[in-house]
Amino acid sequence: MARAATTTDAFNAVAEPRRREILSLLVVQERPVGEIVAVLRLDQPSVSKHLRVLRDVGLVRVRRKGRHKLYRTVPDAIRPMHEWTATFERYWRHQLHRVKERAEALEAAGSGPDLKA
Repeated sequence: MARAATTTDAFNAVAEPRRREILSLLVVQERPVGEIVAVLRLDQPSVSKHLRVLRDVGLVRVRRKGRHKLYRTVPDAIRPMHEWTATFERYWRHQLHRVKERAEALEAAGSGPDLKA
């Protein structure tokens, strides 16, 4: 099965670490390109390319304020990714709970690891 284009699929778009960093900044507050450039210490053309991809897949919106373009996240577009990753969070929480139960059972039985140095 062919992989979806980065510019049409939100999951592929956020596979790029810099785009995730940009989204993390924008989830807190709306920001202009120059501020994103300064905070992430990236060059402006690179940030603009990443923002374009995020905008094309619908994860960010842009609005003009005078000469500036301000970018912000689109929570409804991010929700499907959050819901999908929540499945794995529940899985790992369950697995860690099982490890804890097993360790406590071993300790109670007196066969736990000797952690004294």
